Amino acid sequence: MTRTGTATLLAALLGATLFTSAQAVEGQRTDLVNRTALRVCADPANMPFSNEKGEGFENKIADIVAGELKVPVEYTWFPQATGFIRQTLFAKRCDVVMGYAQGDELVLNTNPYYRSTYALVYRAGGELDGVDSLSDPRLRERRIGVVAGTPPGNIMALLGLLQRAKPYHLVVDRRYESPGESMIKDVRSGDIDAGVLWGPIAGYFAPKGGGDKLVVAPLLKEVSSTRMAYRITFGVRHLEDDWKRQLNTLIAKRQGDIDEVLLQYGVPLLDEDSKLITQPRR
Repeated sequence: MTRTGTATLLAALLGATLFTSAQAVEGQRTDLVNRTALRVCADPANMPFSNEKGEGFENKIADIVAGELKVPVEYTWFPQATGFIRQTLFAKRCDVVMGYAQGDELVLNTNPYYRSTYALVYRAGGELDGVDSLSDPRLRERRIGVVAGTPPGNIMALLGLLQRAKPYHLVVDRRYESPGESMIKDVRSGDIDAGVLWGPIAGYFAPKGGGDKLVVAPLLKEVSSTRMAYRITFGVRHLEDDWKRQLNTLIAKRQGDIDEVLLQYGVPLLDEDSKLITQPRR
């Protein structure tokens, strides 16, 4: 065999070996997903999303997914703070995070199953009735609650609203502290005039606790480069494309049932034109 022929043969063998190795690695990656149960990574005390009692809307959506797959749900519980993904999904203790913002490269995102926005919460029947934008002049001298480090804070800074603002912690262990609930209580008590919260949190807690009726106004009119609306997906491990496709098919099939759960929990649902969805999409 000539030297050229030998080099060609070695190159072919090397290519075949690399291809086979890649297939093996991919197979191992795919096999990480447990097909005998829906193994969910979740926070044990993060209402309205999840808790150990299964009361959150992500718990209910996990039940829908597991029912479609005809397997039971198994949870790995860990506070959704620093290290959550590393200690759960990446540690291969579970196979899916039920709520993850689209575009975060830490995980592989499925297609979004809902889209929502930040919202302004205030007492009904007062001087703020009708306010649906942070640029409304009626907010200029008001004390507004905001979770530190969230997108609305950037807009409030540009509008000069942070001087009087009351900050709430972003990263907490929800077993011991609940910034959303604290903010709603402060709105009710009058400690703050209004609060800005992620829509699903605002929509869930605002009707609770008794007292004055609270308005939840989705912030859809902000003129800023800061994004206020986000698509939410299931998060899975990178390279688990078959698992992602299976979940995408399931989302499309059960979208109406998923919407029904979200609407029951008061989540402000948006379509791609940023119009509010009030009925499940069947």
